[in-house]
Amino acid sequence: MKKLAALITVAFAFAVPLAGCNTMKGAGQDIQKGGEKMEDAAKKKQ
Repeated sequence: MKKLAALITVAFAFAVPLAGCNTMKGAGQDIQKGGEKMEDAAKKKQ
């Protein structure tokens, strides 16, 4: 029983940061796309 609890704990410890990486990657892509739209709008105004 202790081995199962340890295995679950280790799996959870690795799963949480990996899920967070995907979330941060997606947020970074959204911010980048927003910046590109702003650049395009600024170029059209010139």
